[in-house]
Order: sequence, then C-alpha cells, then structure tokens
Amino acid sequence: MSKRKGGFAGMTPERRREISQMGGKAVPGHKRSFSKNLQLAREAGRKGGRAVAASDRSFSKDRELARKAGSAGGLAVPAEKRAFAASPELAQSAGRKGGLSRSENN
Repeated sequence: MSKRKGGFAGMTPERRREISQMGGKAVPGHKRSFSKNLQLAREAGRKGGRAVAASDRSFSKDRELARKAGSAGGLAVPAEKRAFAASPELAQSAGRKGGLSRSENN
C-alpha cells in the first residue's frame, strides 16, 4: 500500500509558495503592529531572545556559525544602502557610544 502525501505536503513547491505569500499580503504593511510601533518590535525581539537559555542558543554553542551568520548578514544589504556607509558621522557617533559603554561596563 503506497501512501500519498496530502494537504500542504502534497502540493508543488510553487503552490505552497503561493499560499504562503497570501498570509504575508493579508495585512497591509502600514497596519502591522511592528511597523507602527518600533518600541513594541524591540520588546518582542528581546522577549524572543530571552525565551531560550543562553547556553542553548546556537550561536553560544557554535562560534563559527555565529561568525558566518554575521558575515552573511553584513553582505545582505548593498554597501550604498548601509546606514554607516551613507553617513560617516553616524558611524563615528555609534563608535564613540559603543566604546564608552564598553569602558563603563569594565
């Protein structure tokens, strides 16, 4: 007796993609809560980060994975669209703030 995949699993990749995209288009961008409230988005991100113990986070366990992800993330946005590339003053300011917070924590 052969089993035939049903439902989502039995669909072609193209059909699954079509259906998945419908969910993303169901609510216009300007009505999504995170696009309206950046503070809400930040808090949700922090909560998500705290939901997994530090020792169980994949980047804590695999530094090479973290390095590769950081490199890939940095390359995902073209250089001309990166905030620091467009504004050297912004980069300097962020560098100073980062340096100050590190020295204050030590």
